[in-house]
Amino acid sequence: MVKIKDKGAEEKILAAARKVFMSKGMAGARMQDIADEARINKALLHYYFRDKDKLFELVFLGEAQKFFPKINAIFNSDAQLFEKIENFVTEYIDEMQENPYLPWFVMNEINRDPDQFMYKIWGKDNLPKPGKFLEQIETDIKKGTIKRVNPVHLLLNLLSMTIFPFVAKPMVIRNLRMNDTQFKLIMEQRKKEIPKFIIDAIRK
Repeated sequence: MVKIKDKGAEEKILAAARKVFMSKGMAGARMQDIADEARINKALLHYYFRDKDKLFELVFLGEAQKFFPKINAIFNSDAQLFEKIENFVTEYIDEMQENPYLPWFVMNEINRDPDQFMYKIWGKDNLPKPGKFLEQIETDIKKGTIKRVNPVHLLLNLLSMTIFPFVAKPMVIRNLRMNDTQFKLIMEQRKKEIPKFIIDAIRK
């Protein structure tokens, strides 16, 4: 007789896996840790999910599917350019503080198969649309609100200044002799520092 998998049990395991991955990372987490957190035996865990890699993918794919549309919505909103810059930085840093291993998951998936990853996140007909944001930069240049800048470079600067510290977190913590609490404090400060730096650089 074939067992029918319980959706509630799957969700319980995914919640436990997320908690373990957040505290120990992919390398440090063990299937036994996840089973213990979910309060089930390891055999039952393997019945629902055969390996740790699959669990990690499911946990962080779910987080990415929730997060990236929020960024798309910011870029496509009717907000002013400076407000969009501030909103992007705040949203991104809040998400990375909540899900510190998400950048690594995204980088691995993009390097492995970028087209498949984009499809998993966005579907076939709902790809990210930065065009409105880039056009808004050009419009503000013509209005005289900001200096003449290359819109693509401005977008890349915004992305890299916000994303890099999280991707490079192990190196940053080690070289600057920080602990996790100090790193989180610095990232909170960057919610104001990054928009100020960019806006001051482009404002007329």
